[in-house]
Amino acid sequence: MNETTPEFSRRVPLSRLREAAERITVEADAAECAALAARFAIPAIGALQCRFVLRRDADGGIAARGALHAVVTQICVVSLEPFETPITEEFAVRFVPAPQISEEIGDLDDFDAPDEIGHDGAALDLGEAAAEQLALALDPWPRKPGASLPETAPTVDPRLAALARLKRPPDA
Repeated sequence: MNETTPEFSRRVPLSRLREAAERITVEADAAECAALAARFAIPAIGALQCRFVLRRDADGGIAARGALHAVVTQICVVSLEPFETPITEEFAVRFVPAPQISEEIGDLDDFDAPDEIGHDGAALDLGEAAAEQLALALDPWPRKPGASLPETAPTVDPRLAALARLKRPPDA
């Protein structure tokens, strides 16, 4: 794998896609899961599978709906222990030729529009699209089930407590 090849690449030729919806499932092998875990700075990805339904749209793009299923190991922000958690996400994206990706913010009515993913005009990389969706689905503050912060009273420096006792009440 070189710098331009993603860790999990499943290229689907555009010529394969017809007018009818096409269903394609991609699944990462153990080496791809390990490489993605390193990319996302998490201990492990035990499984990654994504089902896509692809359909050409009227504007020449490819509309895609996806269902992502993964099992990842993350580090708990409370206990610092690794724990395994399943991730299930449904998403919608739109594949467009790379020069057509919209750089503009657009109007406020477009917030529900699917994200655009560029392609090279020859193929869609469904593996990389699935990897990007997994990255978005990862909890940035993962907490192991049952983990909680210890309930301790704040410690007050005795010198500060003595200073507080010396403070006079404000003049009324």
